[in-house]
Amino acid sequence: MTKKIIYSEKAPKAIGPYSQAVQIENFLFLSGQIGLNPKTNKLENKNLQSELEQIMENITSILNEANMKIENIIKTSVFMKDLSSFSDFNNIYKSFFKEKFPARETIEVSKLPMDARIEISIIAYKK
Repeated sequence: MTKKIIYSEKAPKAIGPYSQAVQIENFLFLSGQIGLNPKTNKLENKNLQSELEQIMENITSILNEANMKIENIIKTSVFMKDLSSFSDFNNIYKSFFKEKFPARETIEVSKLPMDARIEISIIAYKK
């Protein structure tokens, strides 16, 4: 089993002692992403949609670095500061997936890095 660190210049640098992603054989374990814009190093948090779009852009950049796509995501873990916006989140979230949604859990938390609304980590797999 070989552990390979995946890093994309098009995604935010880690803000702590962790890697953007780790690949082990056909699996990719991507660290939690917040709506941090890698160009400005600022949180895209005008609203829920802008924050989620930046998160998915960051995830896509890291997936691309590992020669994977959104379709390779098999599991997402979603951490939200306020589950009262869960319905709005779902409406935006589903637009990123064509079909065969990944498995997912969504957990309400009291605080996230940089006071983000949402953080998403993923597991992806490619044959």
